Amino acid sequence: MVHCGAGPDTAPLLCLSLIGSPMTAEVKSLLENIITSKDNPIIKLYQKLSSSKKERLQYGLFVLEGLRITEDALMEDSGITHLILTKKAEERFGQQLFQADLRDTRTIVVSNELGNKIASTDTTQGVFAICRIPVMKSVESLTADGGKFVVLSGLQDPGNAGMIIRTADALGLDGVIMSGSCDLYSPKVIRSTMGSVFRMNITIENDEEKLFSALSKNGVTASAAVIDKDALPVTECSFEGSQAVFIGNEGNGLSPETSARCDRKIIIPMHGNINSLNAAMAAGILMWELKK
Repeated sequence: MVHCGAGPDTAPLLCLSLIGSPMTAEVKSLLENIITSKDNPIIKLYQKLSSSKKERLQYGLFVLEGLRITEDALMEDSGITHLILTKKAEERFGQQLFQADLRDTRTIVVSNELGNKIASTDTTQGVFAICRIPVMKSVESLTADGGKFVVLSGLQDPGNAGMIIRTADALGLDGVIMSGSCDLYSPKVIRSTMGSVFRMNITIENDEEKLFSALSKNGVTASAAVIDKDALPVTECSFEGSQAVFIGNEGNGLSPETSARCDRKIIIPMHGNINSLNAAMAAGILMWELKK
């Protein structure tokens, strides 16, 4: 067992090396030093990162909540710096979580009551983590070898953003580009990706001049998904070669300026009086067409 310091509760922060069977001595020490105070520095850091984009950017860290996404992060070696378990979660999930290599991770156990206070879900599993924000590729680097991409332009709903990233992962797209959209590392986006954030090539480029310049330089055809009777039905489109489909804001769609900069406008044909789809649903259909 390696002690990595102590918080105001005098609870040691343990860097567990629990590869294989759980190490009883370390677990016992954790359970004998359960943190109950919201003033513990790790708890305070977690709450800052959970609630503030500014803090996430300042520290270069973001938070996870939930067993599955924490396991995904551990499996993908995604730079978890802190693992936080409630007493109940340690009893239920500790054995499976402690199979991971946690030598570079500080692990603490907190009271069930404190876990409920820091949770952002109504029925928390009591599994929390702090993770490093990875270094991203530039758009030019991401698209240099060509491929199929989706661009989220002005998308603001975290659930939609996360679902699109998850769908892109499932369909095997080569990358997701976020431009002027919601914060990728907000807890709601991260949770909605269901772990795909750790597997998908994602970059952020809020400067459209740089974005379109990179796409043009690398021979990537840009298609604007719009509601426009003059747009080309997606069923009639060729998606050969390198392609990027732009998905716009949930309420207003793509800006006229962004649409005009794309190489073409495309539309999903719809029947009856329906003239629009949820952004994540539309993106799913278009990404399917990209990969056909």
